[in-house]
Amino acid sequence: MIITKLMTNWKSFLKKDIINWLLEKENPSVRYYTLTKLLEKKSQDSEVKEAKEQIMKTGVIPKILSKQNPKGYWGVPEDFYIRSKYKGTVWSLILLAELGADGSDKRIKNACEFILNNSQNPKSGGFSYERSSSGGGIASKILPCLTGNMVWSLIRFGYINDLRIQKGIKWILNYQRIDDGKQNLPKNWPYYAHKSCFGKHSCHMGVVKSLKALAEIPENKRTKEINNKIDQAVEYILIHHIYKRSHNLSKISKPSWLKLVFPHMYQCDILEILDILTSLGYNDKRMQDAIDIVISKQNKDGQWILENTYNGRLQVDIERKNKPSKWITLNALKVLKKCYM
Repeated sequence: MIITKLMTNWKSFLKKDIINWLLEKENPSVRYYTLTKLLEKKSQDSEVKEAKEQIMKTGVIPKILSKQNPKGYWGVPEDFYIRSKYKGTVWSLILLAELGADGSDKRIKNACEFILNNSQNPKSGGFSYERSSSGGGIASKILPCLTGNMVWSLIRFGYINDLRIQKGIKWILNYQRIDDGKQNLPKNWPYYAHKSCFGKHSCHMGVVKSLKALAEIPENKRTKEINNKIDQAVEYILIHHIYKRSHNLSKISKPSWLKLVFPHMYQCDILEILDILTSLGYNDKRMQDAIDIVISKQNKDGQWILENTYNGRLQVDIERKNKPSKWITLNALKVLKKCYM
């Protein structure tokens, strides 16, 4: 159930007006999302058009793409996930999707096709961390968080109508566990494969990334089955109050979730979860503790700090740890704007 939103204006939470900081041209991705998500400028606006064009020309994205093999992969082709954390093709694709790269760009399309041909299991639609000798991902190596991340990324890049992505969505609907340790798992595939993903309790990251993928589906393309799965995943997250143990709300499920990070890769934090929930229109009272924590992390200049990072392990570093982060600030403001219109 969606709770009636409070009447407090989101800008009243800001210690300083930092919109102009977010609009600086050195980070065209943040500039673009600030214009469209915070200032609500339309796609035909000249500033929006200019920022979108610059995303592919300046900043981080051209640096990532400069290291790509023309065939679509980064590094060694078969090492697209595990042995190349976080520089392989899977991770680079997630990062490019987060940064708002243009899905019509040939280099992006090549990366998408590489992942679909090498990571996706052709029979089930799930995404695997290892390629089979006959092509496509190995069924026993499919991961829920990987599947969620790849479906989300590929939808962002314009693949929503592609039958392969429809199969990926079906995998989430058919196999993603969303329970609180109260069910006996089936003995068959895929539940016997990975105890960390399919143990006695649903994997939080798997639920979050699957919900993130389903939330990316345009509303007019969500079937009743998809909406039901979204509702189940949202309620699962809410009974945990975003970051707590559902059976003991005085305990934190994972302390690292309270540290704000960008990009998220297969991990998550409270801000990413809140961003997903608010994008779906939720403002439930069980979110409030997490919202309060996010608000409390604002510094005296109205900015949020990058508290955790994958820098040094990515193709290109993203901002600096323990310094003001435009990405964290942008995402925090998006959440506040949705909660306190």
